[in-house]
Amino acid sequence: MTDFIDKLKENVKDILFPVRCPYCETLIHKTEYACESCKKQFPSPAIIKHAVGGYKCTSPFPYDGIFKNAVKKFKFGNKGGYAKQLAFPIVQSILESYQGVNFDLITCVPMHKNRLIERGYNQAELLAKECAKIMNIPYFDTLEKFRENREQHSIKASERAKNVKGVYRIIDKELVRDKKILIIDDIITTGNTLGECSGMLIKSGCNSVDCAVLCAVIMN
Repeated sequence: MTDFIDKLKENVKDILFPVRCPYCETLIHKTEYACESCKKQFPSPAIIKHAVGGYKCTSPFPYDGIFKNAVKKFKFGNKGGYAKQLAFPIVQSILESYQGVNFDLITCVPMHKNRLIERGYNQAELLAKECAKIMNIPYFDTLEKFRENREQHSIKASERAKNVKGVYRIIDKELVRDKKILIIDDIITTGNTLGECSGMLIKSGCNSVDCAVLCAVIMN
């Protein structure tokens, strides 16, 4: 009887909340992460950039076309439910780029509490938690954004390093000590945000920090 009720609940959920492709919003099966048409546009191999400080960052997509549109909907369009589908290509790029690395924990770039109230969710946290589930690695909040600053995308590249300086702090140094950490965000542009967060983790005694994002801005 319990199994029947669970299946019934799942069927009702599928009807009320159908799964859509995060790139074009076409209806897809709940086990899929994109429609076949959009999958054909997925680039390969993974894009590698480095955050400020030399921290390696992998990404499945350039910040362009359908991928840019997906990020905007996910981040600003109240589409937090896309996190599960968007996490799959991130995990694929992680497995490709960090072969042989056994991460102890996954974390994310934190959001200030005021911004979190305004948006309703931290898109980096949603992505990180889904990646952690897929990879069977524990997720922990390791950093806190205790000072509010201007959004990085709203200012010049030359101002971004100063804008993120001193706005993050470690929550628990014992949690990160001697750990191999994977930190996740939605986009890497200049790499200042990920660099600042990674630097804080290293200063707090972790073994290593690597980064992953959904999209990478390709500088011409």
